[in-house]
Amino acid sequence: MLRQHATPAWVYLGGFILALIAGLINAVGFLGAYQQALSHLTGTLTVLGMELARGHYPVALHALSILLAFFAGCVTSGAIIAQGQLKLGRRYGVALSLESAALFGAVLLLQRGAIAGEYLAALACGLQNAMATTYSGSAMRTTHMTGMVTDIGIACGHLLRGVAVDWFRFRLYGVLLLGFFAGGVTGAVGYGRLGYDTLLLPAALSGITGVAYAIYRHRTRPGAAA
Repeated sequence: MLRQHATPAWVYLGGFILALIAGLINAVGFLGAYQQALSHLTGTLTVLGMELARGHYPVALHALSILLAFFAGCVTSGAIIAQGQLKLGRRYGVALSLESAALFGAVLLLQRGAIAGEYLAALACGLQNAMATTYSGSAMRTTHMTGMVTDIGIACGHLLRGVAVDWFRFRLYGVLLLGFFAGGVTGAVGYGRLGYDTLLLPAALSGITGVAYAIYRHRTRPGAAA
């Protein structure tokens, strides 16, 4: 049995856009010169341990730098927003604007062959991923999908046993998975034609989303003019 849950449209739309941004950045990271995931750290930690064990210290240092940049983005986002639960009215616009600036900076560096561009892109992903960690009791991540696939699988198992599950999770996680997949496709096509300039798209998207959120927040806050 599926339990219904009323969810504002902005949650789905915003989640899709952010997941698309992350999937796009990650595709560019994999296709770039260093072939490194940028939106999540599971593989990065594996590379770090593996390359340290093999004595490939420059590669290990690169993986460590990606990890630290992502972590720095999470710290920055936490300092700006101060809450992990998604809720209208919080300072997401500021975090998205910083993400946009970091991605524009990443493009400038990568165009010059500077590896630090990947660190800025990883920092942008950390900023985004830490913006909101839960919504209505559900874990909400936009830069990696493993947990969401796991939760959907668990829910499907519960359905097979006749246990009630929340339809909201199916819809939200499905939207996020679709967005991340679409970002991967877009990133691959874009990189084949534009190279690192493909990151200009998520840079613009995050900036536009931040501005749109700020306007929406202003118009819907108590006391705003009709």
